[in-house]
Amino acid sequence: MFATSLNPLPVDLSRIRPTIQALQPALVELRRRLHQRPELGFREHLTSELVAQNLHEWGIEHETGIAKTGIVATIRGSKPGPVLAIRADMDALPIQEENDVPYRSQHDGVMHACGHDGHTAIALFTAYYLANHPEDFAGTVKIIFQPAEEGPGGAKPMIEAGVLKNPDVDAIIGLHLWNNLPLGTVGVRSGALMAASEGFRCTIQGKGGHGAIPQQTVDSILVSAHVVNALQTIVARNVSPLESAVVTVGELHAGKALNVIADTAKMSGTVRYFNPELGEIIPRRLEQIISGVCQSHGASYELDYWRLYPAVINDAGIAELVRSVASNFVETPAGVVPECQTMGGEDMSFFLQAVPGCYFFLGSANPIKDLAYPHHHPRFDFDETALGIGIEIFVRCVENFCR
Repeated sequence: MFATSLNPLPVDLSRIRPTIQALQPALVELRRRLHQRPELGFREHLTSELVAQNLHEWGIEHETGIAKTGIVATIRGSKPGPVLAIRADMDALPIQEENDVPYRSQHDGVMHACGHDGHTAIALFTAYYLANHPEDFAGTVKIIFQPAEEGPGGAKPMIEAGVLKNPDVDAIIGLHLWNNLPLGTVGVRSGALMAASEGFRCTIQGKGGHGAIPQQTVDSILVSAHVVNALQTIVARNVSPLESAVVTVGELHAGKALNVIADTAKMSGTVRYFNPELGEIIPRRLEQIISGVCQSHGASYELDYWRLYPAVINDAGIAELVRSVASNFVETPAGVVPECQTMGGEDMSFFLQAVPGCYFFLGSANPIKDLAYPHHHPRFDFDETALGIGIEIFVRCVENFCR
C-alpha cells in the first residue's frame, strides 16, 4: 500500500479535544525548529537541549544524558497505578535535503528524512498535556526520547542504562509517522510489524592474472557472481512460502582493469525476516552457500555477519489497546489498517523484547499537498496535521491503560 496511490481520508479534527487542538501552532513551530537542526545518531545535542529546555520550563521531572543524548521524562498521575512508557526517536539521516521550504535543514548533508522530528514533537507535547492533566490518569507515564535509531542503535543502551526501571515499566507504546499510509489512518497489528535487520560482508579471495589467460587464475568476479545467484535460493528454497524474508546483496566491488582477472571481490548485503526462527536458518545457509561455491571454484572467503535489530513484535493485548483507541478516533473502517507490515527495521524491537508493547504507524502522507515522498528520500516531508492526531492517540492510550 503506497501513499501516492491513496487520497487522504477526511480527518474529522473535532475528534481531537480542543486542548490538544490549541497546541497545534506550537507543535508545528517546534517540529520545524527540529527539522532545521537535524543531527545524526548519538550527536543529538541541540535536539536534546531543546527537549530538556522545554521540559524544564514546564516543570516536568526529567533526566538527561542517558546513552549520551537520551532523555527520560516522568509524569505522575493523580493516584497510584500502572507505568506506561512512550518512546520517540530523535536522530536524523545523512541526506542532503532538496525541499524548498522555509524550515529546510540548515545542516549540510543531514536531514530529518524519516519523521523523527515529528516523533519528538508529538512525545514532547504529550508530556506537556499529561503534566497539565494529572487528574485524567493514574500511575506514571515515562516518555523516552531515544538517540540513534537510524544507527548504530540507541534503544539497547537506554535499556541497559535502566530507563525501564524505577519505576518499572509495565508496557510501552510508540508510533512512526508513515508516508506509506495517508493522513487519517493508523496502521496497527499484533505480532510482527517490522522485520529483523541483519548484515553481512564477504571477501572472496581468488587468484588474479591476465584476462586472456583465464586458466591460470581463479576468477573472484565469476565466483562472486555464482554466490550472488545462489544466495537467492535461501528464500526460494529454505524459507516457507508462507513466511517473508529478504536476502539482498547491495554492494559488489572487484577489479581495476578490463584485461585483468581480479584476485579479490568484496560484497555486502542485508537480511530481513519476521520469524525469529529464521535468524538461525538464514545465516547458516548463507555461509554454507558461500563456502560451497568458493570450494567448487578453488577460492577462499572471509565472512562477517552481524545482527543489528530483531523483529518488531507487538504484544496482542497492547496492540488491541491501540487498535480500540484508533477505531474510536479515526475514520472507520478504512482508517485502521491491520495489514501494514514492512521489511524495514527498527530498534523499538529491543523495548518490545523487554516489556509488552505496541509500535504502530500513523498515516502522514497527503499527495494533494505533494507530501507523499517515501521515507529516506531527499524530499521527504509529511502533513503536520498528523502531529495533533498522534498526541490524541497517545493521550487516549494513557487514559485507557493508566486507570
